[in-house]
Amino acid sequence: MLPPPCGEADPAKRSTAGSGGGKVVTAHSESRIVPYTADLMYAVVADVEKYPEFLPWCRGLRILKRAARDAARQPIAGGAEILEAEMLVGFGSFRERYISRVLLDPEMRTIAVTQSEGVFRRLETHWRFTPDGERCRVDFSIAFEFKSRMLGAVAGKAFANVLLTMSQAFEARAQAISATAPSPQKR
Repeated sequence: MLPPPCGEADPAKRSTAGSGGGKVVTAHSESRIVPYTADLMYAVVADVEKYPEFLPWCRGLRILKRAARDAARQPIAGGAEILEAEMLVGFGSFRERYISRVLLDPEMRTIAVTQSEGVFRRLETHWRFTPDGERCRVDFSIAFEFKSRMLGAVAGKAFANVLLTMSQAFEARAQAISATAPSPQKR
């Protein structure tokens, strides 16, 4: 991650724990203050279709399904939306696709992602954006385990770099959007 502004971030936590049978779950969580509004940061992370434009290693993304109703065909509270998205990630010659279920809740400013098909035995990410004046607190957590031990070992070595690069990409995207938005005095 970029250095936290004014030291206001909680320490990042990373753990790797065995889950029996040689399986390894990697988990990370952090909270930090960023110099962008909660609405802007939520919009940047929720706009998954734009990920290939700015997120390193995201080579492609397509929305397979979009729903504003739950499995019982009831409207989801607060204008929330469920997406099924297929992402193509690539590192050098390595390419892999996976499909995730993404729950976007703009009212609560939360995003929850779980893999439904692909290279992970388990993949869960959670985002929460809490207003703090013209800044916001970003709470982020991820837990994952690859189906392949070999892929897990290789990816585990790159984990810290991937998180740093991903965080920088989301913040750079927010900065680019806020730089092009008209200032309140001009509206």
